[in-house]
Amino acid sequence: MYEAYFNNKFTNALVFYTSLLLLFLVSPFLFLWELINNIGSCFRCHENMTRKVVLITGASSGLGELMAYEYAKRGAYLAVIAIKEPESRLEQVADKARELGSPDVLFMFADVSKVDECRMFVDETVKHFGQLDHLVCNAGIGPLYSINHDVIKFAPVMDINFWGSVYPTHFAISHLMKTNGKIIVNASCAGVLNPPKGGFYNASKAALISFYESLRFEVSPKITITILTLGFIQTNIITAKYSTKGVGAHLRKVSNISFQTTTDLSTDAKS
Repeated sequence: MYEAYFNNKFTNALVFYTSLLLLFLVSPFLFLWELINNIGSCFRCHENMTRKVVLITGASSGLGELMAYEYAKRGAYLAVIAIKEPESRLEQVADKARELGSPDVLFMFADVSKVDECRMFVDETVKHFGQLDHLVCNAGIGPLYSINHDVIKFAPVMDINFWGSVYPTHFAISHLMKTNGKIIVNASCAGVLNPPKGGFYNASKAALISFYESLRFEVSPKITITILTLGFIQTNIITAKYSTKGVGAHLRKVSNISFQTTTDLSTDAKS
């Protein structure tokens, strides 16, 4: 018994100190690689997006809509994705993107929390345009839940915010490898700063950041990954559909740098 206990303790200690040693040995090289890539990106010319293919999730409103318009102005082909809801403006977004300069816009309704639907819109995009150059993982929800609320309400936050980016990434990787493409992930500063009352939202964004920081080393240098960790932006990401009793965050301009939050509205929050 004592011998088994000693052997187990020795093995645990060996694994721990070996892992620690590898961490100290490898971390400086990973940091240096990341630093070189970031410095290099500062001197690279802006990418010519003319006739390149961009897929954007959560494109019917907010930041996804605005990114679609910016890509359109630069002459990119677009595939815009959003969940099918009565108030969805996805078709109007597609029409405006064409007016702004996109040669062709494909719009599809899909739920990013469902793996088969993610496979569908990635496959349809490549089938329609013949390639994929940028994947913009933007779809997300931002409900405010307390740990005291019904536990089943927490699941959609991770399903949409985390898996809703991972699923399309999984299906897009092979296509992006062929074009030396890019993945843009709309995370959040909440994944780092952890504001109160947003524990599940914060956790979903922290998971995104951690996953894509790890993935960048697996796909580099073929695929470039950009992780957006934005602050408060007035969009409709918090919706009554995913909130508890309509609790959300309302941003009201008080001065140039301050804001107030209330609990009587379920829209106008951050991305």
